[in-house]
Amino acid sequence: MANDTTTFREGSLDAPTRHALDWKNPEFYAQESIDKELHRVFDICHGCRRCVSLCNAFPTLFDLVDESSTMEADGVSKVDYAKVVDQCYLCDLCYQTKCPYVPPHPWNVDFPHLMLRAKAARHERGETKLASKILSDTTSVGRIASIPIVVDVVNASNRAKPVRKLLDKTLGVHPDARLPTFDARTARRRLKHLDDTNAPVATPAGRTRGKVALFVTCYCNASHPQSVEDLAAVLRHNGIAVQLVRREVCCGMPKFELGDLDTVAKYKETNIPVLAEAVRDGWDITAAIPSCVLMFRQELPLMFPDDEDVQLVKRHLFDPFEYLWQRHQAGLFKTGFTNALGKVAWHAPCHQRVQNIGPKTRDVLALVPGTEVTAIERCSGHDGTYGVKTATYAIARKIARPVENRIKQIAPDHFASDCPMAASHLAHGMGDEPAAESPISLLRYAYGI
Repeated sequence: MANDTTTFREGSLDAPTRHALDWKNPEFYAQESIDKELHRVFDICHGCRRCVSLCNAFPTLFDLVDESSTMEADGVSKVDYAKVVDQCYLCDLCYQTKCPYVPPHPWNVDFPHLMLRAKAARHERGETKLASKILSDTTSVGRIASIPIVVDVVNASNRAKPVRKLLDKTLGVHPDARLPTFDARTARRRLKHLDDTNAPVATPAGRTRGKVALFVTCYCNASHPQSVEDLAAVLRHNGIAVQLVRREVCCGMPKFELGDLDTVAKYKETNIPVLAEAVRDGWDITAAIPSCVLMFRQELPLMFPDDEDVQLVKRHLFDPFEYLWQRHQAGLFKTGFTNALGKVAWHAPCHQRVQNIGPKTRDVLALVPGTEVTAIERCSGHDGTYGVKTATYAIARKIARPVENRIKQIAPDHFASDCPMAASHLAHGMGDEPAAESPISLLRYAYGI
């Protein structure tokens, strides 16, 4: 009997593939077409429900279905579709870790990018709130807030109850949410003289070339500069030449999550030429925040599939611990540690997990003698602005609770997450017991440098 190539099968064992974003096509923003696709995908999700524990988008959808007159997706009003879209913060976990119907399965479900399409259409119609635009303008906020003298006023204001009440009313920032502290000694100011351009000949290993240009990131530059300083120190300690990317603006992820794709494209026009130039000069690129790495490795390449420079940068953009692990596999990673780390509770951020690189942070830290690393692979619930907005703060805390409980059970000597925002959000929920730390800072401490 001949094989029937049209046989339909439940689920898929094939590796997920991603279609390019057709965001320049007017049909991408057509609400009738979007609603039709939302209904199709919601119906599939309702019949599966495998992703119910990932975020609040799926419980919201399933509650709408269960409370409808038909108890099916066709009973949900199109007006209520936005309630599901509002709860998706594009972590990508459903696509990369849970959904059995992603491409190449014929059902072709891409839940995150469908939510992105709905957000983009809403933004195109001018429905994005001013508060969301301000909160997602991380480059401007960080630049202003880190000005000497101004920085002290901003940090003090963010702790003052009257100011927090005002922020709640004007920007929709929850009074209890932890806001970033800003540092006048930004990463770029601290490392402005860092330049290993004339360092000895670099030694390649695996895909790495032994020379790294640091994309500092908006958040790390103004609010977490120590992690960038520590990353530079660890790389140089391992014989890797380091320099800062010559010029940068936001990677675009905060605007991407709003559906503001035109601004993402604007940022890309500033960043990509500089990064591509560095790559052509022999430098690899890394950043201390997984979301920024993901933006250059996945989202921009899908937005600009025919842009050679975007694809070039994608091939030479690394997670820091992915980079170090490749050096280790080639015998070029130093393992002469002076300080044990004891028990480490390591939270794996969503935007790192979906890069399909494996738990390289855990693997590298586990090389330190006297160190036991326990991985926690579950969403922190922060996702940039989701964890601070009044409308979603309570939900973000609920999502974070299982992670916080696991950390407490571990009773670690150190708690760390590769995402400093996730780490801060989780530590806040635990009253800073334990306090949040950076994995790269732990590695520097282990080296004693």
